[in-house]
Amino acid sequence: MIVELGHFALVLAFATALVQMVIPLIGAHYRWSGWMAVASPAATVQVLLVGFSFAALTYAFVTSDFSLRLVVLNSHTDKPMLYKVTGVWGNHEGSLLLWVLILALFGAAAAWFGSQLPTTLRARVLGVQASVGVAFYAFILFTSNPFERLAVPPFNGEDLNPLLQDPGLAFHPPFLYLGYVGLSMAFSFAVAALLEGRVDAAWGRWVRPWTLAAWLFLTIGIALGSWWAYYELGWGGFWFWDPVENASFMPWLIAAALLHSAIVVEKREALKSWTILLAILAFGFSLVGTFIVRSGVLTSVHAFANDPERGVYILAILGIFTGGALLLYAWRAPLMQAKGVFGVVSRESALVANNLLLAVSCFVVFIGTIWPLIAELLFDRKLSVGPPFFNAAFTPFVIAIAIILPLGSILPWKRGTVTTFRKMWPAAALAVAIAGLIWAIETEKSLGGPLGAALGVWLVVGAGIDLWSRTGRGALSNRLSRLTRLPGADWGKALAHGGLGITIFGVAALVAWEQEKIAVMDVGDRMELGRYEVVLEDVRRVQGPNYISTLAQMHVYEDGRDIGVLPAEKRIYPVAQMPTTEAGIDNGFTRDVYAVIGDPQQGGGWAVRVYIKPFANWIWGGAIIMALGGIVSLTDRRYRVAAGARKTAPQPVPAE
Repeated sequence: MIVELGHFALVLAFATALVQMVIPLIGAHYRWSGWMAVASPAATVQVLLVGFSFAALTYAFVTSDFSLRLVVLNSHTDKPMLYKVTGVWGNHEGSLLLWVLILALFGAAAAWFGSQLPTTLRARVLGVQASVGVAFYAFILFTSNPFERLAVPPFNGEDLNPLLQDPGLAFHPPFLYLGYVGLSMAFSFAVAALLEGRVDAAWGRWVRPWTLAAWLFLTIGIALGSWWAYYELGWGGFWFWDPVENASFMPWLIAAALLHSAIVVEKREALKSWTILLAILAFGFSLVGTFIVRSGVLTSVHAFANDPERGVYILAILGIFTGGALLLYAWRAPLMQAKGVFGVVSRESALVANNLLLAVSCFVVFIGTIWPLIAELLFDRKLSVGPPFFNAAFTPFVIAIAIILPLGSILPWKRGTVTTFRKMWPAAALAVAIAGLIWAIETEKSLGGPLGAALGVWLVVGAGIDLWSRTGRGALSNRLSRLTRLPGADWGKALAHGGLGITIFGVAALVAWEQEKIAVMDVGDRMELGRYEVVLEDVRRVQGPNYISTLAQMHVYEDGRDIGVLPAEKRIYPVAQMPTTEAGIDNGFTRDVYAVIGDPQQGGGWAVRVYIKPFANWIWGGAIIMALGGIVSLTDRRYRVAAGARKTAPQPVPAE
């Protein structure tokens, strides 16, 4: 009964979204206040209905209701409760229901906290947001119904994909969806602005927190996915430029560009058309990611749907919303009259350069991702574009962005001079000194390590100098007091830029200085790798709650000092008949010792791989600091939704 009620609630949410889409947009066009007022209660009702629907599906998974087809395909009675719950979104249909729940939640948040928005703009934002919901409700109900019943329920289910039965990946999809769907708010604000014919500083302030929240969630989601790949897949990597990895990375890059561009709109009322375009593209790339994950047109270990027919529907949604918004942009963009004028040496110019680098790097990743599909369709050739291409094509953009960020932060608005850069000489000197020191002590003379260290120091120290320069002049105690009172946005920016520097250094150090050794070992054998010695002490069979594990105990010594025992596992899930790898990792501040047990060998012994991964945790530590920067920025009252904005009816800006 609860399942039927959940299905009925989803149908009602679809109907509510239709009302929210049509009536407020008509009301905004004719300035009918009563019709516009429908948007807010409709958004609230919609999120309550779809929330109940999602809760009903969760109940079915928790209680192992095998009369529901989706539960049969993605659950099992022996599965731990955490993975019964995460099984709700570990599949195509359930994840789409989570998608529309988050979409409705963002729309409701705009209704609840957007009371200071101009009436017509708010009605249009909520109407556009509902239109996206209408498309996805229709997609779920007509092609991907999560509440489909089975006439003859089986006694047990087929279990969830074992790769998804992991705490890191359990929370990875929800955070990604919060980021993907969060960008729909920037899209809705952009389309609403095009319909209004007005973009000003207040609009930039309104759109910025939504974009920041989406970027923040994407950062956490990408970091969780990378961390999971590092310790779960057993190959020791943190990023493989897989199509699904790229699908989340592309909107992250565009969202970062949109954040910086919105600053220029807010502060100088410039780059209006460009900011609108970025808002459309950011959500467009989110839809591209949805298409890649669910269509099966590109092979990926992360994809959980392989249905080209349903992929056509997603492609249609992508074409309608992105294509329609771009057509509207082509028609209305000339009305977005820019007011700010700035010199070549100015913060605006640095932000423009930052935007161009982020946008072009995103399109480089996009071309590399879809090129195998293009080659097969147009040239009938099966090609693979792997890490060598992406590393070579993307790295120069990272270097350029890292160099520009600290310089742009200290430049004044409108017009500056090159003498301003003198503030950054301590960061430059320290970066060069660190790079030179590392180069001198390296044995293989790799350029990646020193360059990554220099960029990391440049970004971290540059962020600190930028903060300190905002305290003005005077006694040290006064400057320290002013430092604690700086706006949250200033601290958030410094944390985000510093976190990026730490991540860049972590990546460069791991790639440049990683050590690896593979050997066949019997119990009692020793392996030496640099300063480390690994002893295979025991290998035994262990029964888990829903898997059978080969558990290896590896004792690790560093220069003769006992580090501890690493448990490395190779699990088999009998229901799914699928193996997984659980690496044994000794985490350290400056290195990880990473051990993997492989298959038994014909001549006896076990295949064992051991890695020494320098500064691996700095990669995710930097991501955490970047996310923390986003959270701190969101606490700035100036960037809360419509904070301090005037509630006035907008007037269209005349064309130039």
